Amino acid sequence: MAEHNMVDTVRTRSIGLPGRALNSARTHHFVLDSSSGPSEALTNSEAFLAGISSCGVTLIEKYAKEAGMPLTGMEITITGTRAANPARFQAIAMRFEIHGVDKAAADRLVEVWQAR
Repeated sequence: MAEHNMVDTVRTRSIGLPGRALNSARTHHFVLDSSSGPSEALTNSEAFLAGISSCGVTLIEKYAKEAGMPLTGMEITITGTRAANPARFQAIAMRFEIHGVDKAAADRLVEVWQAR
């Protein structure tokens, strides 16, 4: 059976304001700002962290549904810490709040996400 690859494409362009970029993904357009400014829009780092945490929410919800687990909701808080070099994260911490299942099931759901 042939393997099918998923391909996601985002196009980013400058808009004449240093530190700000216009991004397009499919028919969606959004502005991202550098963490060094102007920082009025969502920053590149915030968008990166949101991608990680939203992947956690959607993957865990899908797995719980497929496994017949009574998940009623969840939240992930993600924090990225950068040191002197702002281009690199020194640490990323995530806090999962999972509702509708006991602690053992919640721990299993996080393990499923971590294994992916």
